[in-house]
Amino acid sequence: MATRFTLNGKPQAVDVDPDMPLLWVIRDHLNMTGTKFGCGMALCGACTVHINGDAIRSCITPISSVEGKQVTTIEGISPDHSHPVQRAWIEVDVPQCGYCQSGQIMSATALLAKNPHPTDAQIEEAMAGNICRCGTYQDIKAAIHRAAALQASGSKPQSSELDSVPAGVIAGGAE
Repeated sequence: MATRFTLNGKPQAVDVDPDMPLLWVIRDHLNMTGTKFGCGMALCGACTVHINGDAIRSCITPISSVEGKQVTTIEGISPDHSHPVQRAWIEVDVPQCGYCQSGQIMSATALLAKNPHPTDAQIEEAMAGNICRCGTYQDIKAAIHRAAALQASGSKPQSSELDSVPAGVIAGGAE
């Protein structure tokens, strides 16, 4: 029996084992490779996606639990990389290796949707489940503050600002 849900605004129906983790459905069946596999135990945050706006770990979330829900991946937060969090990530130059960044961005966007002006302590609490093996935590915190400012100002990027965006870092890659 197919599981029906919305992925990045588009209706989906997948006929897979109901216990299959959402991560593998997204990556292997729907070809959205921006969401990464890290640990498989919901400890690192690389697989973070949104379900109905909440940041969750897709590696331990069975596909059956998303029936009728809205799922958003890194590819779905902004088709042109203009989301304030993506813009801030670029401005602050957060990524080093980039592997954890889609999960970091997804956690940050969920935080800012609920709390548009978080304190350092609130950022640290919200991001605690996301591990960065390169240790860019201070840059991540700075980018979240910058994204909050961009969001509050309502400023839109100039098209030239997005011309050289490394898509694999802020919008998911083909890994």
